[in-house]
Amino acid sequence: MPTDSLFYLIFQTSPSIIFELIGNLDPRGSTYSFASQEVKQTNFRIDGILVPPSYASDLPLYFVEIQGYKDTKNVLYSSFFSQIFLYLHDYQPINDWRGLLIFTKRSLDPGLPIHYQDFADSPRFRRVYLDELGERSDLSIGLSLLQLIGTKESAAPEKARQLAQRATQEATEALDTKKILELIETVFIYKFPDLGRQEIQEMLGLNELKQTKVYQEALEEGRQEGREESRQEALEEGLQKGRQQGKLEALPLLLKAGVTVDEIAQQLGLDIQTVREAASQIDRN
Repeated sequence: MPTDSLFYLIFQTSPSIIFELIGNLDPRGSTYSFASQEVKQTNFRIDGILVPPSYASDLPLYFVEIQGYKDTKNVLYSSFFSQIFLYLHDYQPINDWRGLLIFTKRSLDPGLPIHYQDFADSPRFRRVYLDELGERSDLSIGLSLLQLIGTKESAAPEKARQLAQRATQEATEALDTKKILELIETVFIYKFPDLGRQEIQEMLGLNELKQTKVYQEALEEGRQEGREESRQEALEEGLQKGRQQGKLEALPLLLKAGVTVDEIAQQLGLDIQTVREAASQIDRN
């Protein structure tokens, strides 16, 4: 099962889970976004980078790697640190950095090679083992969701049902009921590829949960947000078109004054093809 993609999906949905995982309670963690980034010179991609907002130059970048299988080639650490330093070389970020390796089980950690022992006790680097989070009842929904990925198939349905029940009672701003149920369902689609979606929903009792008042309210709230977002996008698009049209109205005078199409596009911040088409229309008229 491609567990990496499941972890990254969860982190994209709620980046704050990573900070919870490492015990970082700084509320500014909620401002981060989780993305992948290509390292230009080598054409490989770093799958997980937590990026702070552009105005927060004091917050570090977090490079996150998930390890859910045995490192048979013994390249895990060398690859991890190489990608980080190539990224820093290519992009020259002003932010500091931190590295986080997440293992689904401690037994999958081959140990830090001698070449990287300087990072053993460094605040720049952390290792986390999901199997050591324990079965505590106080484990958050987000961390329980991470554990669910590595849970054995025989025990997974019961764990998932319990987590789904909790979702109707303990949903948070970062992970609402609808998102949690969708992520649980996605985990099981990966875990049980031979089952249809309807079978999985019945196994987890999701059909019943989706009829609850909490879920329906979350669903309606999501619809409202979607409609508001669509209205906002339409408004911004209209404003953008209006601004562009206003700039194009100055085109005849600028052309008459001998300003080139390239210069007009650059000065007015317009696409050069748009300016060329408008200039051609003026010539025809």
